[in-house]
Amino acid sequence: MGMSKNTGKTVALNHLLALAANAGTTVGVSSIGRDGEDRDQVFFIPKPPIRVWPGTLVATASATLARAKVRCQRLASTGIASAMGEIVIVKVLDRGEMEIAGACHGTDQRKVISQLQQCGAALVLLDGALGRSHHASPAIADGVVLATGAAIGGGMLDVIRKTRNRLAILGIAPADEATRARCAPLFASAGVALWNRQGELLLHRPIATLSAAATLLQHADAELGTIALSGAVGRVLWQALRILATRHPGLTVVVADGSKLFIEHADLLAFQKLGGRLLAWRGIHIVGITLNPCSPLGASFAAEQFLVAARQAFAGHAVSDVVWEENKTVPDSSVRTPLKEIR
Repeated sequence: MGMSKNTGKTVALNHLLALAANAGTTVGVSSIGRDGEDRDQVFFIPKPPIRVWPGTLVATASATLARAKVRCQRLASTGIASAMGEIVIVKVLDRGEMEIAGACHGTDQRKVISQLQQCGAALVLLDGALGRSHHASPAIADGVVLATGAAIGGGMLDVIRKTRNRLAILGIAPADEATRARCAPLFASAGVALWNRQGELLLHRPIATLSAAATLLQHADAELGTIALSGAVGRVLWQALRILATRHPGLTVVVADGSKLFIEHADLLAFQKLGGRLLAWRGIHIVGITLNPCSPLGASFAAEQFLVAARQAFAGHAVSDVVWEENKTVPDSSVRTPLKEIR
């Protein structure tokens, strides 16, 4: 998933596809949006193509196959409709380039992943899309590679700060076993649930979390200990949680995972200062961070300096700039110009 457009997701995806091909690993690949097209559909600037290899399994809309620069063998239909036709699964027969447009909804993505695995994929790579983080959920992905870079705006330290803040939201700590056991019925059925400090259930209602603020505030005078929310947490619901945390120091809020939080890092810090605890039913596993020091819209960073700074800032994560690391044995003067073109 990317922090924004032009942070190097496609380049990182191509790097992983090449590594898998060299290792003889059968890979399935799809997208939650549209990737590999000639030009970015938001900024209308050239984009790198998706480079596939013989044996790669691809789940994509049927209309993209006419533009593929490789031969493909159709393996399966998914029955999932999209604006560009049914999502189908094909096997790539040549090395080359193609556009990929996959399923948008989480339930459909899980179905696509399952069918890719049934067709023989030992590893499935799901390319994210701007403004969507639900595919980072552990319900869909075993792990997440976060793409960040100069395109998100500001200087190098600003980019690192913004990335750190995003990691803090995505990476909220998983709940302890006792809390998980208490919340298990809620996450098995969806909705909201409340418990008092003695662990007694006060409410379990199958309502949409985005409209649950008023219901929660009706229990503001109760001795609240834990709140569990299965769905998205937006601004209105978060404001209700802040009010309840002010009234009940030590309040624990459990969400499905960090991808369900539509809040800012400052909101999280303010909640914690009130004594509140925010936990995930299932924690998101950040596999690594990939960097793009180049921005098509403004200033770019020195690749090596950015990589060193990011590795220091995110010492607990694997951090890589795949373009710079692939070319670091080449003199700098011959690397700088192609960088903007290759990304």
